[in-house]
Amino acid sequence: MSNIYDLANELARGLRDLPEYQAVAESKKAVDADSEAKQILDDYLAFQGELQVMAQTGQMPTLELQEKMQAFGEKIQANAVLADFFGKQQQLSIYLSDIERIIFDPVQELLK
Repeated sequence: MSNIYDLANELARGLRDLPEYQAVAESKKAVDADSEAKQILDDYLAFQGELQVMAQTGQMPTLELQEKMQAFGEKIQANAVLADFFGKQQQLSIYLSDIERIIFDPVQELLK
């Protein structure tokens, strides 16, 4: 039987070989090369971090934060480079969701 860590590393290599992964990687290079897109993405990721901290502490986003979230969505959609990046990320996330379901299925079986 294979070592579970070897299998996990093989899975990671397989993910990197997916065309969808490659598309996200190429799109990320385009984001990094575009100063406006890069700044919006950096600001968005920082904002997401703030929201995660709030969620972990049980705080609900204020109306101001909800408006900021909506403004980020509009900025991202208005920037073709970022819209492409997030669209490609969405395609990759289908694989990740499927893999997550498969991996956690044995744990779910234990809880039944």
